[in-house]
Amino acid sequence: MHYFTQKNGQLFAEQVAIATLAQAIGTPFYCYSAATLRHSYRLFAKALQSLDATICYSVKANANLSVLTVLATEGAGADIVSEGELRRALAAGIAPEKIVFSGIGKTATEIIAALQADIAFFNVESAAELVLISQLAEQENKTARIAVRVNPDIDAGTHAKITTGKAETKFGIAWEDAEAIFAQAAALPNITACGLDIHIGSQITDLAPFRAAFDKTRALLIQLRKQGHKIDYLDLGGGLGVAYENAEQATEASHTPTPQDYAALIAEQFGDMGCHIFIEPGRVIAGHAGILVTSVIRTKKSKARNFIIVDAAMTELLRPALYGAYHHIAPINSPTKTDKGAELVWDIVGPVCETSDFLGLDRRLIEPQAGDLFAIFTAGAYGAVLGSDYNSRLRAPEIIVDGAQYALTRPRPTYDALLAQETIAHWLPKPTRKK
Repeated sequence: MHYFTQKNGQLFAEQVAIATLAQAIGTPFYCYSAATLRHSYRLFAKALQSLDATICYSVKANANLSVLTVLATEGAGADIVSEGELRRALAAGIAPEKIVFSGIGKTATEIIAALQADIAFFNVESAAELVLISQLAEQENKTARIAVRVNPDIDAGTHAKITTGKAETKFGIAWEDAEAIFAQAAALPNITACGLDIHIGSQITDLAPFRAAFDKTRALLIQLRKQGHKIDYLDLGGGLGVAYENAEQATEASHTPTPQDYAALIAEQFGDMGCHIFIEPGRVIAGHAGILVTSVIRTKKSKARNFIIVDAAMTELLRPALYGAYHHIAPINSPTKTDKGAELVWDIVGPVCETSDFLGLDRRLIEPQAGDLFAIFTAGAYGAVLGSDYNSRLRAPEIIVDGAQYALTRPRPTYDALLAQETIAHWLPKPTRKK
């Protein structure tokens, strides 16, 4: 469910008309709904209430400080993969004891920052990382709590570029090495090996891969405990998918598994294991909570294809170009019966000089006019965070709506600010502007 709805033929974010925001701020821009964020988080919290569990929102899905603050006030923790995300989580008021640090490339500087913040634990992904954390913890006079991320070699049944639990991916420690890594951790100074971690991928729309991974994890947990390891935490990762097609009507009755389904599987597999459960949902909380708003520059027809050229691009929403991903796209204003024309098949494309710069292909729409507004739905996750200023485009601003109020949380930069990020090498001639 989300709170982007049509009222009298116009799209609203909660109680704010999208057209009003477009007039005030210009396009393209991202718009987030605080009510949707709360609703999605509360679905998970309610589903997990019978378990001893912490919901660590995956910051990489949407790192906007206002989004994080909304979730922090709901009691969310954070799954982070960089020092920048750590700083964002702390700035938003997320408690350090609810922060877990994932990722295969943690640097010494990042590890020290997390140790000083006293986070819940590190998800360790290699023997070399384990040794480094031990050394740095000893240097900082800290004890580092760690969970070992194991790779269960399970195909998540999702896109290859977002599958993380197969043996050939870069993530996690090989399943057959898990017992040796726990033994090594037990022998290292300033390390408490207290958790087991898995994560098999993103946008998973079937519980079967989770069940297969959980089966293996349960067996490994039992074996490790038999060997004397005290494992109090299970980090089961994230990855639950959302419906992208017809997302403006999306409900919990979608064909994708619900948080209740997911929680029931966790309870079935681990309810008797006496572990505190950590889960790391990202997309399923933020996805439907955001849209990307764009305006039409012009249309272009040819014998081969028809194009609607808009001012958003792969620089604002990379998923279609990167994954061939589908996003529902609809006009902000619904056509009336009197102005409806014939529908044609269009590709909705941006101005970036790449053939892959498309937002939607083969969409049946009435031909729009220059300046007409479109909403690209389910852009709250992996939208702004994957944005760039490629082609020296100005990054799109971000807005959050809460009831009848809205705030510009990240403004559109100026071209002067864009150029000011760089300097010309001192040995090059100083540019002079011709009069």
